[in-house]
Amino acid sequence: MSRWIGITLAVGIAGLLLLFVLLPGIVEQVAQGVVPHAPHEVSPAARERHAGLVVADWHADSLLWHRDLLTESDRGHVDFPRLDAGNVAIQVFTAVTQSPRGQNYDSNDASSDNVSALVVVQRWPLRTWSSLAERALYQAERLEGYASKAPDRVVVVKSAADLRRVLDARRRGPTRPVAALLGIEGAHALDGDLDNLDRFDAAGFRMIGLQHFFDNRLGGSLHGKSRQGLTDFGRQVVRALEARHILVDVAHSSPRVVEDVLAMATRPVVVSHTGISAVCPSPRNLSDALMQKIARAGGLVAVGFWDAICDTSPSGVARALRAAIDLLGEDHVALGSDFDGGTWTTFDAAELAAVTQALIDAGFSDTEIEKVMGGNTVRFLLAQLPEN
Repeated sequence: MSRWIGITLAVGIAGLLLLFVLLPGIVEQVAQGVVPHAPHEVSPAARERHAGLVVADWHADSLLWHRDLLTESDRGHVDFPRLDAGNVAIQVFTAVTQSPRGQNYDSNDASSDNVSALVVVQRWPLRTWSSLAERALYQAERLEGYASKAPDRVVVVKSAADLRRVLDARRRGPTRPVAALLGIEGAHALDGDLDNLDRFDAAGFRMIGLQHFFDNRLGGSLHGKSRQGLTDFGRQVVRALEARHILVDVAHSSPRVVEDVLAMATRPVVVSHTGISAVCPSPRNLSDALMQKIARAGGLVAVGFWDAICDTSPSGVARALRAAIDLLGEDHVALGSDFDGGTWTTFDAAELAAVTQALIDAGFSDTEIEKVMGGNTVRFLLAQLPEN
């Protein structure tokens, strides 16, 4: 009998271990992906036009998930082979450190956290289990690991000089490295300690969102409960970010926070992933008037590919980009996919030529296409990143 008990226990343990190995992939496949679709039709002329662009995306949460981004996957939206297939030259990878259960666009608080369970299931280091700052730093370490293993495919960009070198390398060929920048989705990752900003700066983070889906010590979220503006601590953080040439991202900030930031900022801000209320009046999106204030202050608004634009097809992306240009001007619009952000889209990074085709079909000029697909991002980053 003891032999059978031992066998049963062994089988049970093996089953649990197998489940532990498979669970991260199962969780991701439930949380996000690409809606099944027929291949997007892209003409030879559009493919050639797309191949000649510098394509840039301001927002992907790919470092959160249990995947080797150097290997092409059938999960999620982004890995380096798919970025190469989509001719993406610049990708901002944003570190997610906390998200509330029942996450929604209307009202959330910080009393729960889905990421904690994901951290454990994905077997992240023990130091990340109780520290949001360590979660962000671990994701930075993952990106540096990819760059160390494949320096001809991935370069972590920390300065304007770094970006110029990557773009020059892509022009010269034959390799096409991706300029990978680090961002953080929500400054609650500071763990309330401004000294952690020095650690983030040293780790290469060059953009930090002030809020995510809930209010934090810096102020109110667009999806929080208080709707308040910047706190004293929030003002300290904004000043410290500007001093370090780290970009301020207000994608999830309450309107009052955005107004407070614009009133004190000495540098332009970014909305790293958003829809445009004029075509998709979702509570996820800031008002058109506030977007115009951001643009008038020299800021950049990056339009996403998920339900914040209502129609997530390539033609729907083109419609949102046209609305953004009409509202803000062609120099203030970019791409901010929200790939791998728990979102469902109709294409992934490898299929970005479908967006170029949609822009051509919608009558965008060559200049408009060049700017929104990446030209505005290049100009903005070269002006705003530290020089060296």
